[in-house]
Amino acid sequence: MNNDIFIEINEARKGSKRAALCTLIETKCSTPRKAGSKMLVYEDKTISGTIGGGSIELNIIEKAIEVIDKNSTGKFVFDLEEDLDMRCGGYVEVFIESLNQKNYLIIFGAGHVGKAVAGFASQLGFEITFVDNRENIISGIKNHKIINKDYLNAFKDIDFTDKSFIIVTTPNHEFDEEVTAACLKEPHIYLGMIGSKKKVETTKNNLLKKGFSEEEIEKIDMPIGIKFNAQTPDEIAISIVAKLIDVRNSL
Repeated sequence: MNNDIFIEINEARKGSKRAALCTLIETKCSTPRKAGSKMLVYEDKTISGTIGGGSIELNIIEKAIEVIDKNSTGKFVFDLEEDLDMRCGGYVEVFIESLNQKNYLIIFGAGHVGKAVAGFASQLGFEITFVDNRENIISGIKNHKIINKDYLNAFKDIDFTDKSFIIVTTPNHEFDEEVTAACLKEPHIYLGMIGSKKKVETTKNNLLKKGFSEEEIEKIDMPIGIKFNAQTPDEIAISIVAKLIDVRNSL
């Protein structure tokens, strides 16, 4: 096997271009390549390496794109003659894994709850971006991206995608509402806002007045997190991270 493929795998894991690794884990009878063969498939359907060419490769590329889009893994089985009309008559199993399984979590507000969320979430595959305008709050944060600007001014520095997880936990109710309204206009997979029942009802009414639909507002997770009797910042953070995991694993 060409060792360059392992270099490319490492580069793909660190890069911004989404990719999936396809590995033949079992082959029987006559097949173009044998177990252990690997191929990288990028989101634009370009490839590196090969698992056999022809119909089998084209079908695996399509499966790889599905895995990339779902940010998941999967095992796929092909009978080359029955499924793909390949006369060699072999059988292959291929394991496909997304190499970009980092989930991006944007935390507006680096107070006690925000920091606690980052501590738990970073251990579970989330890459953290903090947004906070208070220098004294963000000065001790390490190993996370930090945007030290006013919340709304920071938006131009954030790369929102349809895979973004967002939590809003600023020190000010007015900030929370403004940031949540602005985030509704950005792509995301999850948006949650911290707050009491009274604060949530006020926010919902104000968002309606700003022109957002009831359907859009109901998609916001507020009060944020899985519901249980959480009281301390760490307990509240656990409820929030539990919700993040639930959303991620339901995709």
